[in-house]
Amino acid sequence: MEQRLANTWHMSINEKKFIETALLSDLRTDGRRPFDYRELTIKFGRKDGSTEVQLGQTHVMSFVTAQLVQPYRDRPNEGSLNIYTEFSPMADPSFEAGRPGESAIELGRIIDRGLRESRAVDTESLCVLAGKLVWSVRLDLHILDNGGNLLDAANVAALASLMTFRRPVCTLGGEDGQEVVVHPPEVQEPLPLIVHHLPIAVTFGFMTENILVVDPTYYEEAVMKGKLTATINASEDVCAIQKAGEIGVAPSVVMQCLRIAAAKAADLTSKIENAGSLFQRRGFETSESFSCVLW
Repeated sequence: MEQRLANTWHMSINEKKFIETALLSDLRTDGRRPFDYRELTIKFGRKDGSTEVQLGQTHVMSFVTAQLVQPYRDRPNEGSLNIYTEFSPMADPSFEAGRPGESAIELGRIIDRGLRESRAVDTESLCVLAGKLVWSVRLDLHILDNGGNLLDAANVAALASLMTFRRPVCTLGGEDGQEVVVHPPEVQEPLPLIVHHLPIAVTFGFMTENILVVDPTYYEEAVMKGKLTATINASEDVCAIQKAGEIGVAPSVVMQCLRIAAAKAADLTSKIENAGSLFQRRGFETSESFSCVLW
């Protein structure tokens, strides 16, 4: 929560007290109920694996690329997935240019943990030639505007990019059958990544041990005492849990968060998959960008 310290510099004591009082009364300044998300929009770019996600005032751009590399020695039959994050100072004055800060690294790790530990992406399908060549997939996340709850927005952007990315087809040739031939998209239709399920991140902001809200805004984050992110898929498998802040959370409250997160994950998974399918039918055929409002 280091980057959130800047929020307090832009808020008066009366503004903070107003938000705190409203949250303690189950009211939110934007009119939402405690467990409602803000409007969520996904825009698919013209290139495979390029998306923009807007969650309220939070704006995140993501894109996926891939290149052939040598596999790791302990995983000769698996490709890799690497996540990189960039927090632009234009998104929030507290973000510094240059090396990724602690918050950027933490955001990338949480998203990576949800994808990697649940084996959401089939890395074995990225193998071209065992022990010699595999696909290394790179996912870049750029924070364009910080309106609060960066993690959930970035997670949706990451999933949407992975779902719509397509890599070139590779075949083996040559006299010994060990020569790799990469076919351009004009010759052979590129292949999508194999994504087994979508680990959805749902973030809760805590005012007290029992008063919590889903999808906290920039200003709500400035007054909340802690947060918990549950990454869960549509089958209600818990992929990861991350807690931050000074406040303790009882096991019963954690279970409540997981129940709410499971319902949100099922709903959001269906909408992301439908939006991705609609883009593939329209976008791939017309080479035009395509946007869709999910909530």
